[in-house]
Amino acid sequence: MTADEAKLLAARAAIAQLPPQGTIGLGTGSTAKLFVDEVGALVKAGSFYRGVPTSEATRKQATALGIPLLVDDDAWDIDVCVDGADEVDEDLNLIKGGGGAMTREKIVNDASRKRITIVDESKLSKRLGEKWPIPLEILQFGRASIMKKLERFGRPELRNFVTDAGNLVVDLRVKPIDDPRALDHLIRSIPGVVETGLFVHRADLVIVAGASGIRTLAR
Repeated sequence: MTADEAKLLAARAAIAQLPPQGTIGLGTGSTAKLFVDEVGALVKAGSFYRGVPTSEATRKQATALGIPLLVDDDAWDIDVCVDGADEVDEDLNLIKGGGGAMTREKIVNDASRKRITIVDESKLSKRLGEKWPIPLEILQFGRASIMKKLERFGRPELRNFVTDAGNLVVDLRVKPIDDPRALDHLIRSIPGVVETGLFVHRADLVIVAGASGIRTLAR
Protein backbone atom coordinates (compact mmCIF):
# COMPACT_ATOMS: atom_id res chain seq x y z
CA MET A 1 0.00 0.00 0.00
CA THR A 2 1.36 3.41 -0.95
CA ALA A 3 1.25 6.40 1.40
CA ASP A 4 -1.46 8.02 -0.73
CA GLU A 5 -3.56 4.86 -0.61
CA ALA A 6 -3.18 4.71 3.17
CA LYS A 7 -4.23 8.35 3.51
CA LEU A 8 -7.36 7.72 1.47
CA LEU A 9 -8.18 4.66 3.55
CA ALA A 10 -7.88 6.73 6.75
CA ALA A 11 -10.00 9.53 5.29
CA ARG A 12 -12.78 7.12 4.38
CA ALA A 13 -12.63 5.51 7.83
CA ALA A 14 -13.17 8.95 9.37
CA ILE A 15 -16.34 9.37 7.32
CA ALA A 16 -17.80 6.42 9.22
CA GLN A 17 -17.30 8.37 12.47
CA LEU A 18 -19.46 11.33 11.39
CA PRO A 19 -22.95 11.95 12.79
CA PRO A 20 -25.84 11.70 10.28
CA GLN A 21 -25.71 15.49 9.94
CA GLY A 22 -24.01 18.40 11.64
CA THR A 23 -21.05 20.76 11.66
CA ILE A 24 -17.59 19.46 10.82
CA GLY A 25 -14.20 21.02 11.36
CA LEU A 26 -12.32 20.62 8.09
CA GLY A 27 -8.57 20.19 8.47
CA THR A 28 -5.66 21.23 6.29
CA GLY A 29 -3.01 19.12 4.56
CA SER A 30 -2.75 16.21 2.17
CA THR A 31 -4.69 13.69 4.28
CA ALA A 32 -7.35 16.17 5.37
CA LYS A 33 -7.81 17.19 1.73
CA LEU A 34 -8.91 13.64 0.91
CA PHE A 35 -11.38 13.72 3.80
CA VAL A 36 -12.87 17.01 2.56
CA ASP A 37 -13.33 15.41 -0.87
CA GLU A 38 -15.32 12.62 0.80
CA VAL A 39 -17.48 15.12 2.71
CA GLY A 40 -18.14 16.94 -0.55
CA ALA A 41 -19.39 13.71 -2.09
CA LEU A 42 -21.77 13.20 0.83
CA VAL A 43 -23.12 16.75 0.52
CA LYS A 44 -23.61 16.29 -3.21
CA ALA A 45 -25.56 13.10 -2.45
CA GLY A 46 -27.91 15.02 -0.13
CA SER A 47 -26.33 14.86 3.35
CA PHE A 48 -26.69 17.99 5.49
CA TYR A 49 -23.22 18.93 6.66
CA ARG A 50 -21.74 22.35 7.29
CA GLY A 51 -18.04 22.99 7.59
CA VAL A 52 -15.57 25.21 9.43
CA PRO A 53 -12.36 25.36 7.35
CA THR A 54 -8.98 25.65 9.05
CA SER A 55 -7.26 27.44 6.15
CA GLU A 56 -8.00 29.44 3.04
CA ALA A 57 -6.87 26.46 0.96
CA THR A 58 -9.47 24.26 2.65
CA ARG A 59 -12.08 27.00 2.26
CA LYS A 60 -11.51 27.11 -1.49
CA GLN A 61 -11.68 23.33 -1.75
CA ALA A 62 -14.87 23.08 0.32
CA THR A 63 -16.54 25.91 -1.60
CA ALA A 64 -15.72 24.25 -4.91
CA LEU A 65 -17.27 21.02 -3.62
CA GLY A 66 -20.48 22.79 -2.53
CA ILE A 67 -19.99 22.29 1.22
CA PRO A 68 -21.83 25.05 3.14
CA LEU A 69 -19.43 26.92 5.45
CA LEU A 70 -19.94 28.84 8.67
CA VAL A 71 -18.51 32.35 8.94
CA ASP A 72 -15.11 32.88 10.55
CA ASP A 73 -16.31 34.94 13.51
CA ASP A 74 -19.19 32.67 14.54
CA ALA A 75 -19.42 31.05 17.99
CA TRP A 76 -19.18 27.58 16.49
CA ASP A 77 -20.71 24.44 17.93
CA ILE A 78 -18.69 21.85 16.04
CA ASP A 79 -19.77 18.22 16.30
CA VAL A 80 -16.47 16.73 15.13
CA CYS A 81 -13.25 17.94 13.53
CA VAL A 82 -11.13 15.72 11.33
CA ASP A 83 -7.54 16.60 10.53
CA GLY A 84 -4.20 15.01 9.80
CA ALA A 85 -0.95 15.18 11.76
CA ASP A 86 2.77 15.14 11.05
CA GLU A 87 3.62 12.99 14.05
CA VAL A 88 1.69 11.07 16.74
CA ASP A 89 3.30 9.82 19.96
CA GLU A 90 2.32 6.93 22.22
CA ASP A 91 0.07 9.20 24.33
CA LEU A 92 -1.69 10.49 21.18
CA ASN A 93 -0.08 13.90 21.41
CA LEU A 94 0.47 15.44 18.00
CA ILE A 95 2.78 17.62 15.98
CA LYS A 96 0.78 19.53 13.38
CA GLY A 97 1.45 22.46 11.11
CA GLY A 98 3.17 21.02 8.08
CA GLY A 99 0.65 23.02 6.06
CA GLY A 100 1.21 26.12 8.19
CA ALA A 101 -2.35 26.24 9.56
CA MET A 102 -1.71 25.11 13.14
CA THR A 103 -3.25 28.20 14.82
CA ARG A 104 -6.57 27.91 13.03
CA GLU A 105 -6.45 24.13 13.40
CA LYS A 106 -6.02 24.45 17.15
CA ILE A 107 -8.90 26.94 17.42
CA VAL A 108 -11.24 24.60 15.52
CA ASN A 109 -9.96 21.61 17.49
CA ASP A 110 -10.75 23.41 20.75
CA ALA A 111 -14.28 24.26 19.58
CA SER A 112 -15.10 20.64 18.67
CA ARG A 113 -16.87 18.04 20.79
CA LYS A 114 -14.92 15.20 19.20
CA ARG A 115 -11.44 15.41 17.65
CA ILE A 116 -10.38 12.80 15.10
CA THR A 117 -6.88 12.58 13.63
CA ILE A 118 -6.23 10.60 10.46
CA VAL A 119 -2.72 9.43 9.55
CA ASP A 120 -0.78 6.71 7.80
CA GLU A 121 1.38 4.51 10.03
CA SER A 122 4.61 6.31 9.07
CA LYS A 123 3.48 9.20 11.32
CA LEU A 124 3.64 7.15 14.53
CA SER A 125 6.57 7.53 16.92
CA LYS A 126 7.40 6.84 20.53
CA ARG A 127 8.02 10.50 21.36
CA LEU A 128 7.27 13.68 19.45
CA GLY A 129 10.30 15.20 17.79
CA GLU A 130 11.77 11.91 16.65
CA LYS A 131 10.69 12.51 13.05
CA TRP A 132 9.40 16.07 12.66
CA PRO A 133 10.26 19.59 13.80
CA ILE A 134 7.66 21.65 15.66
CA PRO A 135 6.06 24.30 13.41
CA LEU A 136 5.59 27.65 15.14
CA GLU A 137 3.62 30.67 13.97
CA ILE A 138 5.45 33.88 14.89
CA LEU A 139 5.03 37.58 14.24
CA GLN A 140 7.16 39.23 11.58
CA PHE A 141 7.94 42.04 14.05
CA GLY A 142 10.97 41.09 16.13
CA ARG A 143 11.66 37.98 14.08
CA ALA A 144 15.40 37.86 14.81
CA SER A 145 14.86 38.30 18.54
CA ILE A 146 12.21 35.55 18.60
CA MET A 147 14.45 33.19 16.64
CA LYS A 148 17.30 33.83 19.07
CA LYS A 149 15.14 32.97 22.08
CA LEU A 150 13.98 29.77 20.39
CA GLU A 151 17.57 28.51 20.20
CA ARG A 152 17.38 27.47 23.85
CA PHE A 153 14.97 24.71 22.82
CA GLY A 154 16.54 23.51 19.57
CA ARG A 155 17.40 24.68 16.07
CA PRO A 156 14.87 27.12 14.58
CA GLU A 157 14.61 27.31 10.79
CA LEU A 158 12.54 30.00 9.11
CA ARG A 159 10.22 28.53 6.49
CA ASN A 160 9.57 30.36 3.23
CA PHE A 161 5.88 30.61 4.05
CA VAL A 162 3.36 33.20 5.22
CA THR A 163 0.26 32.08 7.12
CA ASP A 164 -3.30 33.11 6.29
CA ALA A 165 -2.97 35.66 9.12
CA GLY A 166 0.16 37.18 7.54
CA ASN A 167 2.61 35.71 10.04
CA LEU A 168 5.78 33.64 9.61
CA VAL A 169 6.39 29.95 10.25
CA VAL A 170 9.46 28.60 12.02
CA ASP A 171 10.26 24.90 12.10
CA LEU A 172 11.91 24.17 15.46
CA ARG A 173 14.04 21.02 15.35
CA VAL A 174 14.27 19.48 18.80
CA LYS A 175 15.41 16.30 20.48
CA PRO A 176 12.66 13.75 21.28
CA ILE A 177 10.32 15.48 23.71
CA ASP A 178 9.84 14.10 27.23
CA ASP A 179 7.10 16.54 28.27
CA PRO A 180 5.18 18.08 25.33
CA ARG A 181 2.86 20.11 27.56
CA ALA A 182 5.72 21.78 29.42
CA LEU A 183 7.61 22.54 26.20
CA ASP A 184 4.47 23.98 24.61
CA HIS A 185 3.99 26.28 27.60
CA LEU A 186 7.61 27.47 27.55
CA ILE A 187 7.64 28.21 23.83
CA ARG A 188 4.32 30.07 23.92
CA SER A 189 5.65 32.23 26.77
CA ILE A 190 8.05 33.90 24.31
CA PRO A 191 6.54 37.24 23.18
CA GLY A 192 5.87 37.09 19.46
CA VAL A 193 5.14 33.37 19.32
CA VAL A 194 1.51 33.19 18.19
CA GLU A 195 1.02 29.43 18.47
CA THR A 196 2.84 26.11 18.36
CA GLY A 197 2.17 22.93 16.42
CA LEU A 198 2.19 20.88 19.64
CA PHE A 199 -1.30 19.46 20.15
CA VAL A 200 -1.25 17.99 23.65
CA HIS A 201 -4.23 15.78 24.59
CA ARG A 202 -6.18 17.14 21.63
CA ALA A 203 -6.93 13.86 19.84
CA ASP A 204 -9.85 11.76 21.04
CA LEU A 205 -9.41 9.21 18.28
CA VAL A 206 -6.52 8.53 15.92
CA ILE A 207 -7.28 6.51 12.80
CA VAL A 208 -4.15 4.84 11.44
CA ALA A 209 -3.97 3.27 7.98
CA GLY A 210 -1.23 0.87 6.97
CA ALA A 211 -0.40 -2.30 5.10
CA SER A 212 -2.57 -4.35 7.47
CA GLY A 213 -5.57 -2.03 7.10
CA ILE A 214 -7.19 0.36 9.57
CA ARG A 215 -6.72 0.52 13.32
CA THR A 216 -8.03 3.09 15.77
CA LEU A 217 -6.24 4.47 18.83
CA ALA A 218 -8.29 6.13 21.56
CA ARG A 219 -7.34 8.12 24.65
